[in-house]
Amino acid sequence: MDLDELLKVRDHYDAEVRRGAQGPGVERVGRVVRMSVPGWSGVLWSDLDEGTADAEIAAQVAHFGARGPAEGGPEFEWKLYTHDRPADLGDRLRAAGFVPEPAETLMVGRTADLAALPVEPPEGITLLRVTDEAGVDLMMAAHDRAFGVERPRTKEAVLAELRENPDSIEVVVAMAGEVPVSSARLEFRAGSDFAGLWGGGTDPDWRGRGIYRLLVAHRARIAAERGIPYLQVDATDDSRPILERLGFGVLGVTVPYIWQG
Repeated sequence: MDLDELLKVRDHYDAEVRRGAQGPGVERVGRVVRMSVPGWSGVLWSDLDEGTADAEIAAQVAHFGARGPAEGGPEFEWKLYTHDRPADLGDRLRAAGFVPEPAETLMVGRTADLAALPVEPPEGITLLRVTDEAGVDLMMAAHDRAFGVERPRTKEAVLAELRENPDSIEVVVAMAGEVPVSSARLEFRAGSDFAGLWGGGTDPDWRGRGIYRLLVAHRARIAAERGIPYLQVDATDDSRPILERLGFGVLGVTVPYIWQG
C-alpha cells in the first residue's frame, strides 16, 4: 500500500474499530468510546483537545475506579495512538497516574493477498483448532513457552468468547507432537471490515522455521472465507519485520497506558 492508501485505511480503521466499535460492553460517553468485557477494559477512542483532555481523563478514572471486583476492578487501559489528539495526550495520561507499556506498531494487510501465501506446515507441526477449555489450556501453555509470562486474563477473555460468542473468535495451536509450541487468535468485530490477529508467539526452540508465517496465512484464509478485507495487528518489534515481508503496511504506533488505581 502506498502512503495515500495507508492513510485512507487508517481513517477507515478508526471509524469502524475505534469510534464506531460495536458489540457487548461498548459505551459512548461524551467524547470517549470505552469497552468492558471479560479480561479487558479500557478506552478505545477519544475526541479531545487541550481544553477537554484533562477533564475527560479524570472522568474515565472516576468511572473505572469506582468498579468493584465483580465488575472487573479499577484497572483499565487507555489505548493511545500516535495520531490521537491532543499531541500531548500521553503526557497528560502519565500525569494522571497512567503507566505506559511498550509501544506496538499498528499494521494492516489485505486478507486476499495473505490468504494466497504459499505456506505449508514445517515438518513435525500440525495445527489444532481450539474449541474448549482443554484447548485454551494448550494455547496458554504455548503462550507461556513463547513469552515467559502468565496472563490469566487472556485465558479468561478467550474462554468467555468461545462460550458466549464463538463466531467472533478462532483460536489455533501449533503442535509438535503432543507439545504446544505456538498459538494465535483471530478476532472478528461486529460490523467491521477488519479482523484482528493476536498472539502468534512461538517457543524459542521452534523459531525460524516458518510457524509464525503459517499461522498468519492460516488465519487469513479463515478471514477470507468470511469476506473480511483487512487483517490488523498490533505488532511487537520482533514480529514487525516478518509482517512487513508478508505485505503488511504500517498505520502508526499504539501505546497501552495502564491505570491501576
